[in-house]
Amino acid sequence: MKLVSGDYRLSFKDGGLEVQKNGKLLYFNKRPMFATVKTVFAVSEFYDNAYSEIDVSGDTIIAKGTVTVPSGSEFSFTDVYEATGAGFKVSRNVKVVKAGDDLGFSTKLSFVMTESDDTHDYNCFAPGVWYKQNEFAPDYAIGKDLDCEYFYRMETCYALPVFAMQNIASGEMAALSRWASDVTMQSVDIVRSENNVDPKLTIGAIGMSKPENKTLNYMYYGFAYRKEFESKIDGLSIDYVYPGCDGQMPRGNQYAGLDYKDKSKTFQRVNHPVEVGFEQNYAVAINFGHYGSFQQMMRDIWRVTYDRMRDKLFEVDNEQFYHDCMKVFTKYTRQYGDSYGLPFACQLPDMDISCVSFQFGFVGQQPGIGYQLLRYGDKENVPESFEKGVNIIDFWVRTAMTESGLPQMCYNPNIKGFEPYPHYVRMLADGIEAILDAYLYMRRKGDERPAWLEFCRKTADWLVNIQNEDGSFYRAYNLDNSIRMDSKSNTPSVIRFLVQFYLVSGDERYRTAAIMAGEWSYENNYRNLEYRGGTCDNMDIQDKEAGIYALFGFLALYDLTGQDKWLEGAIGAADYTETWTYAWTFPVRTLWPKHPFNKYSISGQSIITIGGGADVYMAACSYTYYRLYVITGDEHYLDFAEFIHQNTRQSSDVDGSIGYIMPGLGHESGNFTSQTLQSHYHWLPWCTYVEVDPSSRLYDTFGGYEIADAQKLSPEERAKRNRIYDTFASFTL
Repeated sequence: MKLVSGDYRLSFKDGGLEVQKNGKLLYFNKRPMFATVKTVFAVSEFYDNAYSEIDVSGDTIIAKGTVTVPSGSEFSFTDVYEATGAGFKVSRNVKVVKAGDDLGFSTKLSFVMTESDDTHDYNCFAPGVWYKQNEFAPDYAIGKDLDCEYFYRMETCYALPVFAMQNIASGEMAALSRWASDVTMQSVDIVRSENNVDPKLTIGAIGMSKPENKTLNYMYYGFAYRKEFESKIDGLSIDYVYPGCDGQMPRGNQYAGLDYKDKSKTFQRVNHPVEVGFEQNYAVAINFGHYGSFQQMMRDIWRVTYDRMRDKLFEVDNEQFYHDCMKVFTKYTRQYGDSYGLPFACQLPDMDISCVSFQFGFVGQQPGIGYQLLRYGDKENVPESFEKGVNIIDFWVRTAMTESGLPQMCYNPNIKGFEPYPHYVRMLADGIEAILDAYLYMRRKGDERPAWLEFCRKTADWLVNIQNEDGSFYRAYNLDNSIRMDSKSNTPSVIRFLVQFYLVSGDERYRTAAIMAGEWSYENNYRNLEYRGGTCDNMDIQDKEAGIYALFGFLALYDLTGQDKWLEGAIGAADYTETWTYAWTFPVRTLWPKHPFNKYSISGQSIITIGGGADVYMAACSYTYYRLYVITGDEHYLDFAEFIHQNTRQSSDVDGSIGYIMPGLGHESGNFTSQTLQSHYHWLPWCTYVEVDPSSRLYDTFGGYEIADAQKLSPEERAKRNRIYDTFASFTL
């Protein structure tokens, strides 16, 4: 009895499973029925068994059997296997037939690796959580210590619930993923603890394991108490565990007062009750493949899972939403003494101002908002918006430049001066691009602003002079040009500005600097997947925004030169970056009566840093992914562009129905992996800026606020308009 998908054959032998390719055994499971029980001692012991009955029914294979544990608890398994277009599907039913004195249980579906049982021989992919061997992850992240036994995360932590293992030597990949977005709400009156029982939890965990034949539970301070018991371990396996758990996560130092010297970890399990008649029902996709690189594998398994699980498009009027957002900017921009700007943070739902401070880019995006205001005010004949936008740009140009050419970046009107914030090249890129955009817009109106251009020139010259010989830039500098943070991974963030200032000035030095930065970024960010440190208030760890700025930089170089190398880099960065986006959905509750997630879905939000919370920043990329679609003709980029142009709006009050003081407002970020939103429940200027900026550019390039409007243009017209640098430095609007 066998099922076939492509080159891979899944067959049954002696009550177990085998996966072969061209006659070679790659994966197996001799005892596919696996149960972990929480004993009366509250320790976890595991037991497995081979199928006792295997039958064929049409195009499916039905395998059955029971697992009985020493306490007398008995679990009946029925697994239905079938081949699908892209792989295999297994639908599992587990029923508690007899109940001993066990306190809880979970089950596992897994495949053992034959090529190697060493975790170091595999690169892994879990969207937003694990890339390759997580070398750029923080010390507390799963996968950072590859000498653990259990590598599990609850699948709600994954942007898509998929985990893949690729053997580095052979290129062979195995992947497990949840079949459908059918998670239901867990018990809200039970706190998830070290080893609790929740009958309502329908979340799984996906990862890999190579356990010893010992129990593994941790005391609260990190001591692992273990005892041996009879079991057979066949090797390293890829696993789907249900209900889920977070396996062997490094613990912080919250119990530092204890004189305990061992490395402290946690293993947070959730169980279902061992009650006669209780049933588990879940379905898992199984995919196999062979790839020449990690990037190819990541792209393919992401897309396969995305095509099956992508949430429906959110319905929103993007033109109205854009206007509402601009009204927010107009209302909350004001003069503070001799400065102009927007508050740093306001509490929702009524915009209670928490803090007033202006950032050049990143979470403040002050010059970017200034540009959007003057553009909006001019196009829509709103003098207040126009005046406020001009005043923001004037303020920064008048105040921020230093003798070195590196602008100051964090102004606090309370002290009438600048805060000692690091001078990040990423934050520099945000602000300086916007000032150049503002200069060009005004020049096209016939209003020359030489001080604005000179501000940009000084910054461009500073970049040329500070650039390392290998083309890179450091992450952050001091005003005396000394190095503040010596990582080079943010190098792509200034490429687009250098390209665009070259187009304005005609000075080859800026073009040369941009290409040199591109060469470094191609070798390191793209080829080595070293996308890290993109968020200025986080450590220099793997994240989403480093990928975003690599995409921006590579695409700018392609727009400038037409060279395939830069398009390759842009595609690579795009494929990586989209894997941080929650393309699926699951129920989430909030603690506030007025919040969009009470009404809308979390899909479209995106993980910020590896294993962290999520925000709306992927909204900034909808225009860029659409442009990439126009260039490549890849329909997936069209779909994803529309998805993030629509679904990111779900964290905002898009039509006033949520009850925020103004429509268009949205919350900054939060963590909802536990299905309860944890958030500061506040608005920062960037939240609205990343919604507005791509909409305005979509309109300016393709003539509409909806991607569907752009699609109404002929392919020839879209391609013509997509050559944005043909008219970038023109003198007319």
